[in-house]
Amino acid sequence: MEEKMKINKLDHICIAVKDLQKAQKIWEPLLGKSGPDDAYVDEAEKIRVARYWIGEIGFELMESTAPDGEVTKFIEKRGEGIMLLSFNVDNTRKAVTELQEKGFPFIPAPNGAIVRPFRDCEFAFIHPRKLNGVLAEIIDYKWPESK
Repeated sequence: MEEKMKINKLDHICIAVKDLQKAQKIWEPLLGKSGPDDAYVDEAEKIRVARYWIGEIGFELMESTAPDGEVTKFIEKRGEGIMLLSFNVDNTRKAVTELQEKGFPFIPAPNGAIVRPFRDCEFAFIHPRKLNGVLAEIIDYKWPESK
């Protein structure tokens, strides 16, 4: 019998911001941090990210690196704020297959792929129309930073 997908944990929460440096100055005193635990740019997703560890959960401030990026579009439509909830799974591809069988729609990348690469893992976005207007992500990354 094939094992069913399970959510291991809430992986991270993404906050869409217009100006990452300004947002860091606002959030870091609350988080008790003097800088991000992980900072990176994802060219394919057109984002610049400051990630902070809150226990084993990532808290991400995200700004767009392009005027046509999804973060820019989100902010134009809804303003700054929570953009995404991410859930950690053991295997993104298996989870996508199982969720598609249950009627969950996914958002393809510009190249048409449902599953997208990130570092040594993969992730996929579940369309918000299925989840009460919330964009959700599933990701199978094993974060060494949180151990």
